[in-house]
Amino acid sequence: MGYSVGQVSRFAGVTVRTLHHYDKAGLLSPSDRSPAGYRIYSDADLARLQQLLFYRELGFPLDEIATILEDPQANALDHLRARHHVLNDQIIKLQRLVEVAEQAMEVQQTGVKLTPEERFEVFGEVSFDLSYATEAQLKWQHSEGHQRSMARAAAHSKEDWAQIMAEGAAWRRRLTAAFDAEEPADRERAMDLAEEHRRHITRWFTPCPTDMHGRIADDFAADPRAFALLVPPTEQRPGLASYLRTAVHANAVRQSDPERDG
Repeated sequence: MGYSVGQVSRFAGVTVRTLHHYDKAGLLSPSDRSPAGYRIYSDADLARLQQLLFYRELGFPLDEIATILEDPQANALDHLRARHHVLNDQIIKLQRLVEVAEQAMEVQQTGVKLTPEERFEVFGEVSFDLSYATEAQLKWQHSEGHQRSMARAAAHSKEDWAQIMAEGAAWRRRLTAAFDAEEPADRERAMDLAEEHRRHITRWFTPCPTDMHGRIADDFAADPRAFALLVPPTEQRPGLASYLRTAVHANAVRQSDPERDG
């Protein structure tokens, strides 16, 4: 008993076009033809199609499926083990993407509560990079300091943010002036600026001991997205992030009590 292309298409849940493609690719050619020249599939052909679709569902490429089906000596178990390993890797990556998406939604929900117009008015060139904010949330999600900082950021009013940004702009001008004047990063002027920044964080977001401040400065030097939250690209200089990092760590050494806020 034979089956037409249409019947096989309905049985297997694949399109006629797919069956034609498998035929042209040499993966599944019908065993017979009708007197009118139409393809006729046998029971053996259907069994082969079932195997083909099984491997296809697992994500095997067609050329590898052809090798498994055509070579009687092919060790299907080895192929399945290798595919199992690949699928596990994909599962891990997908789970990570799900976590990132969930954290991105949390950042959006608990972040700065301003309208787009208010954000533009208050922040100007200082950019909020969602990808960086999400990674920071993933990295520090179990940190009390980060949780406190997020909560306080969400509670700030438009007026609060305007004052925060004004203080930040004045500080940036003094930082770039010290950098342009080639003041050593480990001398008093630069260290005082680092200390001012640490106290700014404590005042507006979360208590910031010097070790925590050092980790923040490390992020500034390592990730341009982080530094752009502090210094807009148009105000940056090559080496400025590293200069600030050095000043922050030098200030940490200078402080006799890491928890002291004066």
